[in-house]
Amino acid sequence: MDKLLLLGDEAIAQGAVDAGISGVFAYPGTPSTEITEYIQASKEAKERHIASQWSSNEKTAMETAIGMSYAGKRALVCMKHVGLNVAADAFINSAITGAHGGLVVVSADDPSMHSSQNEQDSRFYGKFAQIPVLEPSNQQEAYDMTRYAFDLSEKFGTPVLFRITTRLSHSRSGVKRGEMHPQNELSLPSDLKQFILLPSIARKQYDVLLGKQAAFQEESEKSGYNKLIPGKDKSMGIVACGIAYNYLMENYQGEEIPYPVLKIGQYPVSRRLVREFYDQVDSVLMLEEGYPVLEELFRGILDEGKPVKGRMDGTIPRSGELNPNIVGKALGKEIAEGYPVPSVLRGRPPLLCDGCPHWDSFGALNEAMKDYGPGRVLSDIGCYTLSALEPLNSINSCVDMGASITMAVGAAEAGLVPAVAVIGDSTFTHSGMTGLLDAVNRNVPVTVVLLDNSTTGMTGGQDSAGLGKLESIIKGIGVDEKHIRIIKPLRRLHDENVKVFKEELAYEGVSVIIPRRECVQTLARRMKLKHAKKKETKESVNN
Repeated sequence: MDKLLLLGDEAIAQGAVDAGISGVFAYPGTPSTEITEYIQASKEAKERHIASQWSSNEKTAMETAIGMSYAGKRALVCMKHVGLNVAADAFINSAITGAHGGLVVVSADDPSMHSSQNEQDSRFYGKFAQIPVLEPSNQQEAYDMTRYAFDLSEKFGTPVLFRITTRLSHSRSGVKRGEMHPQNELSLPSDLKQFILLPSIARKQYDVLLGKQAAFQEESEKSGYNKLIPGKDKSMGIVACGIAYNYLMENYQGEEIPYPVLKIGQYPVSRRLVREFYDQVDSVLMLEEGYPVLEELFRGILDEGKPVKGRMDGTIPRSGELNPNIVGKALGKEIAEGYPVPSVLRGRPPLLCDGCPHWDSFGALNEAMKDYGPGRVLSDIGCYTLSALEPLNSINSCVDMGASITMAVGAAEAGLVPAVAVIGDSTFTHSGMTGLLDAVNRNVPVTVVLLDNSTTGMTGGQDSAGLGKLESIIKGIGVDEKHIRIIKPLRRLHDENVKVFKEELAYEGVSVIIPRRECVQTLARRMKLKHAKKKETKESVNN
C-alpha cells in the first residue's frame, strides 16, 4: 500500500478513512483541527460520501457521532482536551449506552498550554468513563491504532478514547497504509432499549460496562501496544507512555536501551505486565506526558515501595511538554544545550494581525468605556482574547467558551453596571447563546459585543455555525430589535462606532452590538483564490 508523509493528526484521519468511517464530527480546536480538515479535503472521503461537519460545539459533535454509531456506522469525533469537558455529559453517558457501529473519540491534549487555557490529561476521562484508552507513540502507531480502535469499539460494543498530545499531532513522519475497510451497512442495535438511559435500563447498562472491565484488561495484555522490553541493567526500569517512548528512543539512537522498558499505549494497563516489570527492577523512572497518572498508581497512597522517579519528585518537571532533552536529563545523560537563542528570536507575546477588524472594535469600545473606569469587560476565547495585552488592555477575563455573557450577567446582578461581554461569532454559537437567553430572561443591563469576522479565526478559518444567521438567532432569543446594532469596525468610522457603544452602554437592558468585518486572513485567502481562478479562466480563453 501507499506510504504517506503525514502529521500525527493526518495519520489519524487517514486511519479513520481506511477503517471505514461514515462520518467525522468536530469543533475546531488546536491541536486537533487538522484531523477533520484532512478528511474534508480527502478525495477518498468524498468518494465514500463520508459526512464531515464542523459542529456547533463538542457536545453536539459527540451526540451526532453517537447517533451515527446507533445506526450501525463507524463514527469519529474530534476535539481538543478542553472540548472534552464540553462533551463530557454525552461522552460519559456513551460509555453506559455502549456503541453499535465503531465509535472513537479523539481528544488532543495540549501540555505546555501552547494555545489553551489549561493543561489537562484526557486519560483521566477514559478512566472516569471506564472505557479503553489508546495513546500512540508515533505517527505510524497513530494510523494503526485508529484502525484498531474501531475494531476494538465494535468488538466490545464500547466507545474508545484516543488520546494524543501536541507534538505528535503537529509533527510529520512516513506512514504505511493498510487495506481499506468497507463501510458498515445501516443497522440497528440488537437491543433497541440499549440507548434509553432511563434509570432501570441505565443500571443494567452500567452493570454491562462493569462486566467488560476484565476483558478490557485482557485485551490490553495481548494487543501488542503494551509490551515489556527486556534490559540487562535491572537497577532501574522505565515506564514510557505514548510519545514519551519516542523521546526515550531518541536518547538511545543506534544503541540498545540498557534498562527494562514497559511501553504503554493502551489503558487499562495490563496488571500482569506491570507485575512482571516491577518485580525485576530496583527502581522505576516514569515517563508520561501530562499528569502523573501511572506514577501515582506505582507509588500508591503511602509511597513505601521501590523508589519511583518522575513528575512527583521533580525528576521530570511537574508541568509542560516532555522532550528528548528532559528525558535525557532524567536518565542522567549529558545534554548538549546548544547556543543561546538570540534575543530577536526569543518568545514574544502574540498580537492581533495587522488589519484585523478587532483593533478598530476594541479601539471604539475602549474609548466608550473611559466614562466608566476599568474592569467591566468580560471576554471569551478567540483571537480577540489577545486584546487583554498591550497596547489594547481591553478585556478583564477569559475563563471558558461562552463564559463572557454569563459572567457579565453575574457581574451586573452584583451591581457592576454597565457590564460588557465580548464574544466571537463562533464562540457565540458554541455556547454563548444559552448565556444570552439567561440575560434576556433576567433582563439585566448587559451589553454584548458579538465580534463577527465571518469565520472561526483562531483555528484557521472554519465556517462558524451562525454564519449569516446571527441577527435572526439573537432576535429569536428575545433581544429587543432596537438594541441589536450592527457596526463596521473601520478607523474612519471610529467616532460613529463610539457613539453606538455609548448609547447601548447607557441602556438598562440587554443589548447586542455586532461589529462585522471579515477576518483579514480569510479575506486574503479568498482574494488569492479569486485571482488564481480569474487568471486560469483568462488563460483558458486565450488558449
